[in-house]
Amino acid sequence: QVQLVESGGGLVQPGGSLRLTCTASGFTFSSYRLTWYRQAPGKERELVASIGSAADNTHYADSVKDRFTISRDNAKNPVYLQINTLKPEDTAVYLCNVVTYIQYWGKGTLVTVSS
Repeated sequence: QVQLVESGGGLVQPGGSLRLTCTASGFTFSSYRLTWYRQAPGKERELVASIGSAADNTHYADSVKDRFTISRDNAKNPVYLQINTLKPEDTAVYLCNVVTYIQYWGKGTLVTVSS
């Protein structure tokens, strides 16, 4: 059974940093692209960053380039999202996604950026 569990969210002041973790199980982790999405209140879900199976071929949304870094550890099955220079508009639930035969989602972790 595929499971994706996000953690690391919280309340942070503008300009701060967080590292989000998605712990995956139930599939061959090293074989699939992993993707972080976010969904802000009242807005559509948007792709934030994705990373290829070999930790290569990363892709970022224009709105987070130079501030977010996605990485993975194929030996231990987490995928990380390092978020720097947080802005209030980064406030959202951040979700982990993988597509094997079907699409799987975690439940998300809430990031709130506020002073």
